[in-house]
Parts: sequence; C-alpha cells; structure tokens
Amino acid sequence: MQRFTNPRDIYHGKGALEALKTFEGKKAVICVGGGSMKRFGFLDKAKSYLEEAGMEVRVFEGIEPDPSVETVMKGAAFMSEFEPDWIVAIGGGSPIDAAKAMWIKYEYPETTFEDMCKIFGLPKLRTKAHFCAVSSTSGTATEVTAFSIITDYEKGIKFPIADFEITPDVAIVDPELAETMPKKLVAHTGMDALTHAVEAYVSTANSEFTDADAIHAIEMIQKDLVASYNEDMDARDNMHTAQCLAGIAFSSGLLGIVHSMAHKTGAAFADFGAHIIHGAANAMYLPKVIAFNAKDETAKKRYGVIADYMHLEGNNDDEKVAALIEFIRGLNDQLNIPHCIKNYGADSYPTEQGFVPEEVFLERLPDIAANAILDACTGSNPRQPSQEEMEKLLKCCYYDTEVDF
Repeated sequence: MQRFTNPRDIYHGKGALEALKTFEGKKAVICVGGGSMKRFGFLDKAKSYLEEAGMEVRVFEGIEPDPSVETVMKGAAFMSEFEPDWIVAIGGGSPIDAAKAMWIKYEYPETTFEDMCKIFGLPKLRTKAHFCAVSSTSGTATEVTAFSIITDYEKGIKFPIADFEITPDVAIVDPELAETMPKKLVAHTGMDALTHAVEAYVSTANSEFTDADAIHAIEMIQKDLVASYNEDMDARDNMHTAQCLAGIAFSSGLLGIVHSMAHKTGAAFADFGAHIIHGAANAMYLPKVIAFNAKDETAKKRYGVIADYMHLEGNNDDEKVAALIEFIRGLNDQLNIPHCIKNYGADSYPTEQGFVPEEVFLERLPDIAANAILDACTGSNPRQPSQEEMEKLLKCCYYDTEVDF
C-alpha cells in the first residue's frame, strides 16, 4: 500500500495571499526569514490579512538560510509563550522548514531534535495549531511536502525531517512573491525543482499519482527555467507552479541520492567560509547520479521516458540517458552553475579553484559518504550504493569525471 498526501487546500495564482483573510482562529504567529518579505511588503500584507480575519498576530523573524537546531528551539519557545492556533510560515524553504520543526516542538515540548529525525515517526500534530506555508521561491516546494531540512552546525550535517504529519494544512502559491527573487536564487531553486521531479519519477516509491506531477513539472521547467532566469516574469510565474507540482510528486514519491549527497555536503566545509548551496549541489550532482542509476535497467527505462517527454534525441535508452545528462549540463552552463565541487566558488559561481581544498575533501570523504548512505533519501533511490560506490560517486562530483561503475 502506498500513500499520496497533499495539503487540504492549495491556493494558487496572483493574489492568492489574500486567502489568509478567510482563516478562522484566535492567534497566529508568522515565521519569516531575513528581510525580503518585509522589504517587498508581503509580511505586512500577511499580517494585515490575518488581523482582518480577527486574529492577534505576532512575528518570529530572522530565520537564517539553512536554519539551525538552535533557531528551531527558540521559535518553539516563542510559540509556547504566545500559544497560536495558526502557524504561518512565509518565505523560501528555510523559514518554512524551520517553522515545521518549531511546530513539532511546540505541540510536543518534550520532543528532542533526535526524536524529530526519526523517519515517519512523529506523533499526531494539530493538537494546538494548524500550519500554513506561503512560498516565495520556486524550488523547495516545502509548502506542499512532508519534509523539512534542519542543520546541526556542531556536526556540520543537514538532517531531513520526514513525516506526513508536517505536510502543511494550507499552501499558498502566489507567483507575485517569486517575482522578487534575484537571478542566482532563480537558478538554484529551479535546478532544485528539476531534481525533485527527476528523482521522484525514478524513485522506487513512484506511482501513477506522482508520475503525472513529476513529468509535467519537468516539461514546464524545460520550457520556462532559463527564461525565468533571464527575467521573463510570465515564465517565472509558470516556474512557481512547476516547482509546486514537483513538490507534490516527491512528497509522496520520495527522492534519491542526489539529495542525500547534497544534504551531507552542504555544510560539511562550512569551516572554510561557505556552504555548497542546496540547489547548486543538486545541479552538479544530478548528471552524475543519473549516470550511476542508469546501470539499473528499470531506472534507465524511466530516464528514457523523461527524455521522450522532453523531446530529446536518442534511438535507445542509452542514447536518451546521455542526451538527458547533456541537457542538464547545458542548463547549468546557462544558469552559471559549476559542474563540480572543485570549481565551486564560495559565491557559488564557477571558478578555476573552488573553496573546498582537494586534500580536505578527500580527508572527509569517507564520513560524508557514510552519512549520505544513511540519509533518509537513499532508501528510495533505484540503485543502492555501497560505501565504496558512494565515495567514488562523490569523487566524480568533485572532479567532474565520468561515472563508469
């Protein structure tokens, strides 16, 4: 038996933020990040709409990119003091992910972060509050998913929280918010969305319900991502829909080792002054993982189907897989994303020598590989890597070498 779970309501299209006016409750807390939502007026709009609905509203702001365990605990304490019956998270993946984890701790104060990370092991939520997610970026789709990513900076590891309980009750997908994204964010979130759709389609947990969303998302991203990056606002509006469809696909269809590797490399070199941004990591690793997974016949056939829907050339599945890989690498070039960690600059742009020294990468490689294998996303990957294979695959992602194993 499989399960397909979405928010109860998804409000979408320009002006969808006004749906907040219809919410019923006494108190709402708004969780928000670093200031763009305030700067562009969306925070004030959300607050006024909730107040129009008759609620007392407080704001928890300053949630950092790659939110930390400490921020989650502070936010939960803030909620425990205020006792909201609605939690509204507005912004990119970071404030929404953080708010999901805060929600767990608010409802069950005795819960530890380690408890949260037990895959599909959460108690029933909604005993104190309902949850609404308002996405401002076009990639993570956390507004419709059963996942949250929180960083333990002491360990240098991003941990996924996975449980259908944290699927939001309401998702608001208003493209007006996404029109404010800077170009680099458009590139990274767009490649994150493409990775979600591709991984969901070849996942061992795929189904007819997830396949339809994944394939249509891929078609839309192929058509609109580069145009969105080049500031075509109609294309950007379409990308906001596409990323949500990709999120619907992977929330129930799950992901694979592109995400496992991205989670475990993202903060692994923070002591050298930067993170490997999640969407950029996915963009670099996806071609390598496709080559690795395509050694599995079922996965190869499904990559071939993706290539067919994209109208890529190829007389057989091997040729179609090669065409798909080349298409993704070409996208990375158009979006100014490097092809490998070795050439990944601290600003995320391609450079001759990236911020991760070779000797440091090789020294940390065994632990990164072991952590990636243990990641929640690995279990649904179509080909299960050994420790040796994961290390070899990560080396290919560092040096941009061919995957021939």
